[in-house]
Amino acid sequence: MTAPAETPTARLVVHRTGREEASRYEVPYTPGQSVLDGLRYVRANLDPSLAIRHSCINANTCKECMIRIDGTVGYACTARLEPREMELRPLPNKTGLRDLVTEIGPPDERLDHAVARSGGGGRED
Repeated sequence: MTAPAETPTARLVVHRTGREEASRYEVPYTPGQSVLDGLRYVRANLDPSLAIRHSCINANTCKECMIRIDGTVGYACTARLEPREMELRPLPNKTGLRDLVTEIGPPDERLDHAVARSGGGGRED
């Protein structure tokens, strides 16, 4: 008789802004999943308090899910989840807001970008 195959898992080590200890999570792994899929699994099933930022869900159009993954800055929506330990940290050189969420750009820069995308007029200085 053969033992049942173990379900592969990814082990996410999340270094959260403002906390000394990293949070560790084991999530089910399926080939093709993104790191964002793993983080969304954590939020939905293990720790609803985990703060992450994303809008487009794996389309890489919003550019909001940028974090450090194993020491390299990248998009959580396009980085592949792997069946091993993966270290996730907030962006370096950015103000940490909560957990993996950081300030992405200065408020004026974000406003200018939002106005330009909406087709509205720019700010008058």
